[in-house]
Amino acid sequence: MTLYSKIIGTGSYLPPQRVTNQDLIERLARDGIETSDEWIVSRSGIAARHYADADMQSSDLAVEAAKRALDMAQLAPNDIDLIILATSTPDFFGGFPSTACVVQRKLGITNECAAVDVQAVCSGFVYALSTADKFIKSGSHKKVLVIGAEVFSRIIDFKDRTTCVLFGDGSGAVVLSASEEPGVLATSLHANGSYGDILCGPGRISNGVLEGSAFMYMDGQAVFKLAIGLLDRVANEALQLAKMDASEVDWIVPHQANIRIMQGTAKKLGLSMDKMIVTVDQHGNTSAASIPLALDVGVRDGRIKPGQNVMMEGVGGGFTWGAVLARM
Repeated sequence: MTLYSKIIGTGSYLPPQRVTNQDLIERLARDGIETSDEWIVSRSGIAARHYADADMQSSDLAVEAAKRALDMAQLAPNDIDLIILATSTPDFFGGFPSTACVVQRKLGITNECAAVDVQAVCSGFVYALSTADKFIKSGSHKKVLVIGAEVFSRIIDFKDRTTCVLFGDGSGAVVLSASEEPGVLATSLHANGSYGDILCGPGRISNGVLEGSAFMYMDGQAVFKLAIGLLDRVANEALQLAKMDASEVDWIVPHQANIRIMQGTAKKLGLSMDKMIVTVDQHGNTSAASIPLALDVGVRDGRIKPGQNVMMEGVGGGFTWGAVLARM
């Protein structure tokens, strides 16, 4: 019997505070920084994003998405035997205890299942999903909770209009289950550390003192040029591994970074934008949360149906990139 891993539940959560472009324009104007709705939309496709309240952490967002995914999967928290959580904004400085462990506690999971964080920035969810797939296919685990959760509003510089308008907060989750039916069909992951400086968190701690900036840095043009080619390449690698053609893909659910990158990706694959789930306009770039957020939107509004083939792909700081091709 061939053992597969299959997505049996999806969930997502956005913090209540919705910030439109106009809201952000007014905030930036108070610091003497000028921008416009036209400038933001034309460069990114973003009209709004959500910010977490000061007392909300990545784990709080993750728990809400996880509950919804568990509910769809008709599972109790203690049915989960592994938690893999992708984030670049963990609850604790230094990343420990891991946000995955915090989520385990907040969900009331008492079975002592393994819980671990994955850090691959905006590729984090596809890295986490690929890892979960391997655990299930090895036979060691049967029910894995995979989460992407971010509070990027905490690490963006609101004096840098080129980046602060792009990012938002949110979370998304899936439950991956061992199955006799095809689910995850192929995965492909890559990294190239020589591009690490074009998208990074440059600050370092020495003897308890911050050296450098606490804010993220992004060379937008360099990331844009690199991303389109890498996303096309990794999607085709996943298709080749699955012995499938791009025409067999029903939906693309890409990292929601920039509408122009997403349009370029669809064009290179020869697919219509009608086959792409787009949430960047309302969510902004939520890093590791963006793919599971968009996936859940597509599932819950009825566009993504059982039996359809979904390509999930992303690029992130590191530089990292990856794709997962799955049958729903």
